[in-house]
Amino acid sequence: MIDQNFTTSITVDRTPAEVFAAVLNARGWWSPGIRGGTERAGDRFVFEAPGVHRSEIELTEVVPGERVVWLVKDNFMSFIEDQTEWVNTEMRFDIAATDGGARLTFTHVGLVPDYECYDACSPAWTFYITESLRDLVTTGVGQPSEFPGQIEAEAAAAAAAAQH
Repeated sequence: MIDQNFTTSITVDRTPAEVFAAVLNARGWWSPGIRGGTERAGDRFVFEAPGVHRSEIELTEVVPGERVVWLVKDNFMSFIEDQTEWVNTEMRFDIAATDGGARLTFTHVGLVPDYECYDACSPAWTFYITESLRDLVTTGVGQPSEFPGQIEAEAAAAAAAAQH
């Protein structure tokens, strides 16, 4: 069986510890408006783009320099019908040392091409990981969305337009 979970990765000339610290700083690469803890196992936080996307997420695994796992406890997206698509899915941030740096592999386990949100969520995750998180790791300044959900909403509108 082919693994269809969304995945993307980056390789940077920074240590696994630096990548790990950046992942924990979700406000610095995803959204400055995140409410709650984002650093320890058992922490819970809320990502919200009012009227577009709201996720309640729990950190289920935090292994310094190696791995962070988020579990979606509840979710709402205005641009999909099935509001359970993200519920009980996991976002895994796996970090490995490389020659001269570190590799981060991000996998959204449960975000698959059959899901309605895939066409909107996969480009959003690609941006947040390969651009914003990479920038946070390498320059200290990410590109978190001042208008969270904007990337998802724009991608959802483009996907809908392409189907008509």
